[in-house]
Amino acid sequence: MQLHISPSLRHVTVLPGKGVREFIKVKVGSRRFSYRMLFYSLLFFTFLLRFVFVLSTVDSIDGETRCSTIGCLGKRIGPRILGRRIESNVPEVIYQVLNEPVSKDEVQGKTDVPQTLEEFMAEMKESRSDAKAFALRLREMIVLLEQRTRTAKIQEYLYRHVASSSIPKQLHCLALKLANEHSTNAAARLQLPSAELVPALVDNSYFHFVLASDNVLAASVVATSLVKNALRPEKFVLHIITDRKTHSPMQAWFSLHPLSPAIIEVKALHQFDWLSKGKVPVLEAMEKDQRVRSQFRGGSSAIVANNTEKPQVIAAKLQALSPKYNSLMNHIRIHLPELFPSLSKVVFLDDDIVVQTDLSPLWDIGMNGKVNGAVETCRGEDTFVMSKRFKSYLNFSHPMIAKNFDPNECAWAYGMNIFDLEAWRKTNVSLTYYHWLEQNLKTDLSLWQLGTLPPGLIAFHGHVHVIDPFWHMLGLGYQDNTTLLDAETAGVIHFNGRAKPWLDIAFPQLRPLWAKYIDFSDKFIKGCHIRAS
Repeated sequence: MQLHISPSLRHVTVLPGKGVREFIKVKVGSRRFSYRMLFYSLLFFTFLLRFVFVLSTVDSIDGETRCSTIGCLGKRIGPRILGRRIESNVPEVIYQVLNEPVSKDEVQGKTDVPQTLEEFMAEMKESRSDAKAFALRLREMIVLLEQRTRTAKIQEYLYRHVASSSIPKQLHCLALKLANEHSTNAAARLQLPSAELVPALVDNSYFHFVLASDNVLAASVVATSLVKNALRPEKFVLHIITDRKTHSPMQAWFSLHPLSPAIIEVKALHQFDWLSKGKVPVLEAMEKDQRVRSQFRGGSSAIVANNTEKPQVIAAKLQALSPKYNSLMNHIRIHLPELFPSLSKVVFLDDDIVVQTDLSPLWDIGMNGKVNGAVETCRGEDTFVMSKRFKSYLNFSHPMIAKNFDPNECAWAYGMNIFDLEAWRKTNVSLTYYHWLEQNLKTDLSLWQLGTLPPGLIAFHGHVHVIDPFWHMLGLGYQDNTTLLDAETAGVIHFNGRAKPWLDIAFPQLRPLWAKYIDFSDKFIKGCHIRAS
């Protein structure tokens, strides 16, 4: 039998087979059907078939058996189309067992708990346990592995804390050798700078940089990299601020290793008239901070012994014990207007940075009346490093913080900052800094726990001018995702974090960027066994 449909869709003819000429002619009603309607109908059915095919394919992958009948297919995809929940094949008893609270004593001391997935599967096949026994055994294995992972993670954080907080014997050796040289060699006690260059220290036509450090080797790398990459080094003045114990070694190093034609000043804190007069708010705050931390923290042993807190919380508390967070070298930048009353603009450098370009163009950046020129840390390709906002540093569960600041406001970084001292002197930035330090101490460090950046974010709030990220690349001291190529293209790289380049825990692929500014043939460097790697 043959079926013939006329092009106009108005006649349908049925022809019987076997050569019989009889036929049935059916005349369709006068209603006309357009080709466009036919096309859309076919398109709809094609889409529907594809939808059914995709659902059935996904279901076949997830399930144990493949559907081969329309009934099976309807049973499987019907509930999905109607929005009904598909029942799980996992026995309810497994959920009940795994949801039960577990104490650490439950698996403590057990020696028959499977150590690997292979052991677990072999035991299950051999014992042919029911669902409840399976879940109980699985829970024991997971709890044991969780405990071991937690212990290992805490040990790692403790070791890294010790490694990052201790002074390497090579640096201690260098300081001692230089101190001895200072006392026995007149050439190591030169006035820095020489008398004829002293007027340059207050001359605003020069480019003034400030470095606060008690680490001679780190300071030498910053100074060397700054001067070697300068296009006009004769216009560069570097003011090095150090503490009393490091002053002699620092003076000896730069007396014996001059960086002419740049001008280097080495000055100890006790030599500044301003710090020796009356009360210094930040010094008082540091004394109180140290007392509070000793009571609040209880030392590294008490922190590690805490069995209820997560490893990340323990890591943060260990980091809070780092000596740098209670070092005046870390707080001194808040006193720059008083320390340098004659200067109008300075660039402040941390001692864990390396300069890789000429920094004189920083003086051409218009600050628009702002005090602090800094790189923001909430935008960038590296989402691990450049994802910091106010909520990353301040405790927004405290009402004092929550009502005054926006948790999603972009943070910025210390390390390489342009400070307009003239604009600073017209603000209350320093008083705001002291006020919030005091508030944090009164609340037992509940507003923030780490460092000088949190009070800096508060004090400079509304006074920050954002500069190009080229001038300050962060994160080289706490993550190794940074490639050597990316780091080499930055103007300044910052080894912020625990893995300082002078420590054994430094990232080996990034350390050469710092080490290339050290002369390893120098007698003091060789004598203290300081090596490139």
